[in-house]
Amino acid sequence: MSGLRSDDDTWDIATSVGSTAVMVAAARAYETDQPDPLIRDPYARILVQNAGTGIWEGLLDGAVTDKLAEVDADMAALFTSMRNYQAVRTHFFDAFFADATAAGIRQIVILASGLDSRAYRLDWPAGTRLFEIDQPLVLQYKADILAQHGVTASAERHEVPVDLRADWPAALQTAGFERDAPTAWLAEGLLMYLPADAQDRLFTQIGELSAPGSRIAAETMRTQADHRREQIRERFAAVAAKLGMPEMPDVAELTYDDPDRADLALWLDAHGWRARAVDSQDEMRRLDRWIDVALRSDTDSFSSFVTAERI
Repeated sequence: MSGLRSDDDTWDIATSVGSTAVMVAAARAYETDQPDPLIRDPYARILVQNAGTGIWEGLLDGAVTDKLAEVDADMAALFTSMRNYQAVRTHFFDAFFADATAAGIRQIVILASGLDSRAYRLDWPAGTRLFEIDQPLVLQYKADILAQHGVTASAERHEVPVDLRADWPAALQTAGFERDAPTAWLAEGLLMYLPADAQDRLFTQIGELSAPGSRIAAETMRTQADHRREQIRERFAAVAAKLGMPEMPDVAELTYDDPDRADLALWLDAHGWRARAVDSQDEMRRLDRWIDVALRSDTDSFSSFVTAERI
């Protein structure tokens, strides 16, 4: 476990794990501004602009990549690949929710929702109830910013301000969650911030709350060799110094690289779900968003997008 994490740590939107939500929203904002975007998030930019994290706000500006390319073309390619990945990931899970609601599911739970704006930007069927679980300060920041801009949710949205390491099932039910109703669950950009045993506990709890016909979608953890990660950190630090940019946080310092972590699809298959996994690299290629990056090792793993239905 990283020295930056502890079992009872907490954060707001500009610190620790919270700041990674800004990175993801910045990538969504950038994608939205492209001529033929995979996804559209009209609220991502306003959520990022005043977050105060430094480097991630720079992802909003395509000129940053141009400046990087002048100094280090490999780093520019890596930035582009990062943005492409986030666009593909968002696209995949947007489609998951579209399929779930088309099947009649009207109860949605987004775990560690961060700056996720699906409650506001997706076209939810009438009667959809959507629960967002995250740290209190993260939920407060998002609600305040969107309210200041007059943005309202397109589903019946419920905030559940609780740490997922606490008794979140009780907090969720107190907020109005109905355990007898089929539910579509999302764990996007979450599992890497949990130890292996906490991942198992999370999905056990989800299973206990899931009526037959419920669905779940999750992103598994990506891994990268320590020496490769250090090489990237040093390369970016050199580029940042030349361009006067803030140094990029090492996201891996916030994650748990646990060798005992279960294969999620196999775990779900063994615990009352019918699961399938899509390799994110394959999905990037399918959507024509894959680029070769010299700084990427052949041994680096890519995440899988796992979906499952409760039997």
